[in-house]
Amino acid sequence: MISVSKLLCDLDAEGDGLRYDAADESGKPQITEEKQRRPVVVWNLTKQCNLYCTHCYASADTETAPGELSTREGKALLDDLADYGAPVVLFSGGEPLVRDDLEELIAYAADQGLRPVLSTNGTLITEERAEALRDAGLQYAGVSVDGLPERNDAFRGKEGAFDAAVRGIEHCLDAGLKTGLRYTITDHNAADLEGVVDLLTDVGLDRFCFYHLDYGGRGTEILDADLTPTERREAVERVCEMTRSYHDRGEEIETLLVGNYADAGFLVEYAREHLGEARAERIHDYLRINGGDPAGERVANVDYQGNVHPTQFWQGYSLGNVRDRPFGAIWEDDSNPVLRALRNRDDQLTGKCADCRYRSICRGGSRLRALTVHDDFFAPDPQCYLTDGEVSAVGPDVGLPDA
Repeated sequence: MISVSKLLCDLDAEGDGLRYDAADESGKPQITEEKQRRPVVVWNLTKQCNLYCTHCYASADTETAPGELSTREGKALLDDLADYGAPVVLFSGGEPLVRDDLEELIAYAADQGLRPVLSTNGTLITEERAEALRDAGLQYAGVSVDGLPERNDAFRGKEGAFDAAVRGIEHCLDAGLKTGLRYTITDHNAADLEGVVDLLTDVGLDRFCFYHLDYGGRGTEILDADLTPTERREAVERVCEMTRSYHDRGEEIETLLVGNYADAGFLVEYAREHLGEARAERIHDYLRINGGDPAGERVANVDYQGNVHPTQFWQGYSLGNVRDRPFGAIWEDDSNPVLRALRNRDDQLTGKCADCRYRSICRGGSRLRALTVHDDFFAPDPQCYLTDGEVSAVGPDVGLPDA
């Protein structure tokens, strides 16, 4: 995640220590006081969902899939993650609220010292369920909305999904739960971006996460809906402009970009143009600490059957299963060729990535997208939208030594 509001507007957030080793700069309670040493773990605790979204990376279905980790097995996994030192566990799906033991698992995670957060479509969050999630110890609910009503409902395969999600957001806010938006940008909904933020800001939201389309699950079936490089650049710039506009009006919304580390290079370029060289250099320093694309290092995934993956989007490849080995043993196994490649990618990237001046803050972006499109682990991320001039500009990079 790249915090646009932190980098462009100096907005404090509870993740400043986790992402930028900058807890001492923030006046807000921190997730961790120092940059994470262990991965945030996304646990897809079910494949079942009450919706059928066209871009679902988990290929969720309306029926229960066989082999779900039981409540007992789930608690064993949470023990394992706590012992390993994972800072955060994100309960996801499918739709996690279809499991009637969700609150029990959240409470157990909290008791083990894990920070429990939730990814949900929001449509099943009643007033009573929101209060139960709060009482269980849930720290944050990210609710997925992908456009204004007509577009969102078409995307999610159910009429009324938008209105139900907004009601779920309102119930979370009324219960005192920190709540935010999760929005995947495609050419179907990019035009709705500002409208959704304006509407949900009026509802009371102040945190907005904008995801780029990753090429996993059903996302591979809608590659033609992905933005062109020009459209993607325009969308990211609109997020930057919108964030600054809200900040200038005294409305401190938190905005984050997720899933495409070309955004890191763009933010440095944007800051250089609009905020000056000193600010651009400071932003580069934050992004260098952040570390670029986190797959296989700072983010991990456990699916509903216990298979471990390099990210939640990369569920076509299993590193091992927690029913057979502890999570830590799987994650520390550098003999695995995918983990080894991800952790040693820097000097093996090819094409425009090989000599990119922003390689240290991007690290080539998504290796899953590179594999999907180019069938080459070290090829450039097809979603990179930086110009050739930006990638290979002559002279020293901001924050980097002279060539």
